[in-house]
Amino acid sequence: MAERLPTIPFELQPRQKNLGFDLDRALAGIVSVKALAPDDAFTARSLGTERLGHGVVIRQSGLVLTVGYLIIEAQEVWLRTIDGRVIAGHALAYDQETGFGLVQAMASLDLPVLPFGASREVAPGDSLIIAGSGGREATLAACCVGRQPFAGYWEYWIAEAIMTAPAHPFWGGAAAIDEHGRLAGVASLQVEAGDAKSSQSLNMVIPIDLLPPVLDDLVKYGRPNRPARPWLGIYATELGERIVIAGIADDGPAEQAGVEIGDILVAVAGEKATALGEVWRRIWAQGPAGVEIPLLIERQDRVLEVRVKSADRLLFTRARVIH
Repeated sequence: MAERLPTIPFELQPRQKNLGFDLDRALAGIVSVKALAPDDAFTARSLGTERLGHGVVIRQSGLVLTVGYLIIEAQEVWLRTIDGRVIAGHALAYDQETGFGLVQAMASLDLPVLPFGASREVAPGDSLIIAGSGGREATLAACCVGRQPFAGYWEYWIAEAIMTAPAHPFWGGAAAIDEHGRLAGVASLQVEAGDAKSSQSLNMVIPIDLLPPVLDDLVKYGRPNRPARPWLGIYATELGERIVIAGIADDGPAEQAGVEIGDILVAVAGEKATALGEVWRRIWAQGPAGVEIPLLIERQDRVLEVRVKSADRLLFTRARVIH
């Protein structure tokens, strides 16, 4: 595990003199996460088989919080501490609704725990630190530039994502630390904001307030202990007010029902489809995984009705046996 992550330029790193907490102590609780998934994993094509990112220690027992896409279906997980120790980990849990993942260290980490903050209190203009593993050289002084709903193309939506700038160049699983030295969230993505003439790279941070309601379930069961949301296995994008099917999961519910790449999603369960977040929430509102979802699609100037029998996404992955 000798990979070296990108270094943040000195002028963009946070300064201890500007902070009201011990920066180095906070950063000591950030570890690098390397996960290896098998070649035949359901997510291998979309996420690769070797994944590298960050995690943050949230319990003295060695429980590490990260972003779920790093560890889903992982057969091996390795954690590297700031002092260079490499410790095996276990992919303990994945929550597809929030996007969080948990790793349990298999030996003592002996690292400080980063306490939870209150992400609901983070507002545009507030300073944040986006902390990767590796100390100050992997840490970026940033700012919250927005709180807004975020819809991902992979059937994902959260109500109040934290958007930060400038963007951390190696964001996956990095800790967002608030002005009090507390964990405000976990960085998940880099997104572009603006238009063709002027755009800005931002990080999308999953708010930490989403974790406590499901944390005990994740530790105990490996997932939230409630019926799974319906999943169709479609990857969609917005083109103006049109929702276009840009990809389909191999052998997933949508493919089995005859949905094709390039189809335009006209309506879901009788409601017009114009925004990605609305589409996902309309699907989830139909009932738990297994419910049939009626779709109206446009294909080559024809309008077709397709009924998709939804599924529990985790049943398509090796995540069902990791806990």
